[in-house]
Amino acid sequence: MKIGLVGLTSVGKTSLFNLLTGSNIEVSGYATGKINANIGIAKIPDERLKFLTELYKPKKTTHATIEVVDVPGLVKGSSSGKGAGNLFLDNVRKTDLLVHVVRAFEDDNVIHVEGDIDPMRDVETLNLELLFSDLQVIENRIERIENSKKVTKENLLELEVLKKCRECLENGLLLNNLDLSDEEKDVLKTFSFLSQQPMIFVVNIDENQLANKTYPKKDELYEYAKASNTPIIEISVKTELELRELDEKDREIFMEDLNIKESGIDLLSKTAYDYLGLISFLTAGEDEVRAWPIRKGITAKEAAGKIHSDIEKGFIRAEVCKFKDLKEHKSMTKLKELGLLTLEGKEYIVQDGDIINFRFNV
Repeated sequence: MKIGLVGLTSVGKTSLFNLLTGSNIEVSGYATGKINANIGIAKIPDERLKFLTELYKPKKTTHATIEVVDVPGLVKGSSSGKGAGNLFLDNVRKTDLLVHVVRAFEDDNVIHVEGDIDPMRDVETLNLELLFSDLQVIENRIERIENSKKVTKENLLELEVLKKCRECLENGLLLNNLDLSDEEKDVLKTFSFLSQQPMIFVVNIDENQLANKTYPKKDELYEYAKASNTPIIEISVKTELELRELDEKDREIFMEDLNIKESGIDLLSKTAYDYLGLISFLTAGEDEVRAWPIRKGITAKEAAGKIHSDIEKGFIRAEVCKFKDLKEHKSMTKLKELGLLTLEGKEYIVQDGDIINFRFNV
């Protein structure tokens, strides 16, 4: 999974990137005109791996990961190539999910590009750039089809879908709000429309806002998020970066004092997983304990292919138990005695937290 951190300049994208990836990329309180994206890997926290590691004491433990792209700050006119516009749009197209970092925090040392704090205005600014970029592509394609001397049946379907998309954009809505059939989605696959990308809002708040549970335009932003079916989470990035420097025990104490129930990466990874329809199955043994991210609804045979294509080709059976059962009884032998370790065929639908041992023949 690849996520793109997008937003205006000086909203905290690079700070969030540092928090997620454990990096220490230099940040500035001013717009710097940066044009290169930062790319890093974020481990997805999973308490189940901690338990399995303590139980099996493996040579290594491997978390599921997210590739994070810190996209250069957007400016008005990016859709027409202004600033680092073309590079911005290119980076956005290569992601599975957009995380729009929206600034709510107050800091006199970090100047907002628009001069004041207004989360809703910033959301609308980014949306318009995505919208205008897609609208330009759609208008060009519609014109090309309508002026063509030979229009096929496929062209007519494409034209119908594109006009539906144009109407959506002209009404100020992003394409990810458009209800499309599977056939219509297939028509749009070759376009890589920016506003069709799934999106999550991350509101970057300060410590006072964290304590008071409020910030400018909060109610309006939540109403918009609900209406557009956009998940929204709040993170005090600066506070969590400071907490990152503490040892685990002190960090837990300060998180409790600040009423931070889950870390930023916990919140974001869970939200992204759920929104994209992802789950993790687990493998465990003395060599390695590992989480494997897959799409919901994948069969055991398909899941085997995530480990290695040879395992999928030679699939025989999958030995499956539930994590909660192993946590309770702490022994695979005990699970066998209780009938909680089952043999499943290739059509078994893998569930989140399944611990699987694949039997296969190469």
